[in-house]
Amino acid sequence: MTRNAGTYRPEIDGLRMIAVVAVVLYHFGLPGLGGGFAGVDVFFVISGYLIGGILWREAEATGRISLARFYIRRVKRLAPAFFAMVLAVSLVAWLVLLPFELRAYGKSLIAATVFLSNVLFYRDAGYFDTGAETKVLLHTWSLSVEEQFYIFLPLVCLLLLRWKRVFLGALWLCFAASLASSVWLTPTHQTATFYLFPFRAWELLAGVLLAIHSHGRAPLKAGAWVSWLGLALVVGSLVMIDAARGFPGWQVLFPVLGTVLLLANGQAGNAVNAALSLRLPVFVGKISYSLYLWHWPVFVLSLYWRGAYAGWHEAALWMALSVVLATLSWRYVETPFRRMEPGGWAVLGALAMPSVLALGLGALAYVKDGLPSRFDSATQAHIAASADFLQDFSRCYVPREGAFEGVELCPIGPEGAPEVLIWGDSHLRAMKEGLEQAAWEAQTPALIIWRAGCPPLFGVEKTESYATAAQDAACATDKAVIARDMATLAAVRDVLLVGRWSYYASGTGVGRDLHNTIALSGFGAADNPGVLRAGLAETLPRLTAQFGRVHVLEQMPEIPLYDSRDVARQMAHGRLSAAELGALATVARADVDARQAGAREALSTAPMIRIGDAVCEGARCSALQGAASWYFDNNHITNTAARALAGAFKPLFEGRLGDE
Repeated sequence: MTRNAGTYRPEIDGLRMIAVVAVVLYHFGLPGLGGGFAGVDVFFVISGYLIGGILWREAEATGRISLARFYIRRVKRLAPAFFAMVLAVSLVAWLVLLPFELRAYGKSLIAATVFLSNVLFYRDAGYFDTGAETKVLLHTWSLSVEEQFYIFLPLVCLLLLRWKRVFLGALWLCFAASLASSVWLTPTHQTATFYLFPFRAWELLAGVLLAIHSHGRAPLKAGAWVSWLGLALVVGSLVMIDAARGFPGWQVLFPVLGTVLLLANGQAGNAVNAALSLRLPVFVGKISYSLYLWHWPVFVLSLYWRGAYAGWHEAALWMALSVVLATLSWRYVETPFRRMEPGGWAVLGALAMPSVLALGLGALAYVKDGLPSRFDSATQAHIAASADFLQDFSRCYVPREGAFEGVELCPIGPEGAPEVLIWGDSHLRAMKEGLEQAAWEAQTPALIIWRAGCPPLFGVEKTESYATAAQDAACATDKAVIARDMATLAAVRDVLLVGRWSYYASGTGVGRDLHNTIALSGFGAADNPGVLRAGLAETLPRLTAQFGRVHVLEQMPEIPLYDSRDVARQMAHGRLSAAELGALATVARADVDARQAGAREALSTAPMIRIGDAVCEGARCSALQGAASWYFDNNHITNTAARALAGAFKPLFEGRLGDE
């Protein structure tokens, strides 16, 4: 008996159950499921297998494929549940999200509707990017990958299917190239390999190639050990995969191979396939698409509204709500639309209305900056701070060769050879608006070089809990290039070093980011303060010999418990009193002095520009200055604050610093 890949196979729905349950439990924080996100990779292989089988069977039967028929099926399968979800979620988002969050939601809604959310989230991933817990449509990245696959594969079929050997060779070549590039580039470009289709295509193609090579042949029906091995690889991956070791890369080989084995041997009579074919796994598999669509917005918006779950019992209730919504979506949205038999124009017409509505809602939220008028004036001060970190980096560039190759350079002030070099970490990024204002007022060309979490000191390496190994390595690489090429900055006369010095000296964050740690190494020093002193002793003479004058910018006081986004959310939802706000937005000057003591001692030999007193009065330092908040989070200031401090930088750009 030959294999009929078009026959319903209940064990595939059972396999979908494993994938979606893993993803849901991982997102809701189940301990011991560190690789639960790999359930998405199981879905990729299944999708490739089913879609590849559909197209190949049609080509074998008719000698051609119908793009219209293919896309009508895809629209009926995917679009109704997707639009039902986004329209309901958009209403809730309008009610609860802050303006900058609603603006970002609008942008993601547009991207998801046009199948590009994976590209958006890849481009937006960065140091100051909104956290995953507020990206309501983050999960649509995988849907965009699949939808891009639905464009790629049929087009390859149209171009090459008449030459079957060439077609198969092209698929195998694409498979190998995608896999090799994913494994090769994940250590250095993990964000790209995670989100972008070219690096995920091999997972879908694994399913396609399995479907093609098994078509017309008898079902494999190998020994039960094949299914057990496949199950072990899939389940083991969901437990053992560690994103910190680089993902997707080589780690994703295991869930993909496991899924291929389970699909290949899925029609064999064994305990694994029997268990996957039971009523409960099959039911969960049937609602898996809707459950995937609904669980993430339920998680994000419930956690956003609650601040934190009361415990596992509450998390379980929200998961149960996800299952209920998914079941309703499957029963009353997915199933009726899949059973309809309209013509192509009817399907496109039915798709057009929710598409236009989704794009319109997204555009409204984006163009109107998240509709800030929804909130009162007291809340808007913190809302303004939460959005007051966006800056114009259009003049920044990364040389592809020659001096400073691979290092981002950001000119500020008028055009011309830079006379001032400002080198630092994310605190420099936060200061950019003030530095640029001072540079323009003094008509002095200057250059900014910054990398988040990277101390601007030669010979100092770091290992940071907040960063990947690749980001830690990039810090050292940047410094080596700067040391090599700084002589090309012949017109520079002053250098300013900017950093979160107390973080580097203590090795930990404070308050809200106390869990962040950084270990400095270099010069054989035993601790962070020792490395900091040695790094400064190495860096100051080298820069002074090259440029003449080197200065260090005093770190602004940290406000340990303040975060403009969290304060704005709590105020908007009536969860924060005036007294509680005062406690979050201020800190005792004595605590600031104690926190910065180690850094000040390490930096005591460096000429310093003092700015910290700008937010301190008497015994207290405050994020609130007049009607405005000057802090984005507990250690980065806003653009408003940076511009208010521009006067402190005037002597630097006028060439008078150190001569006064």
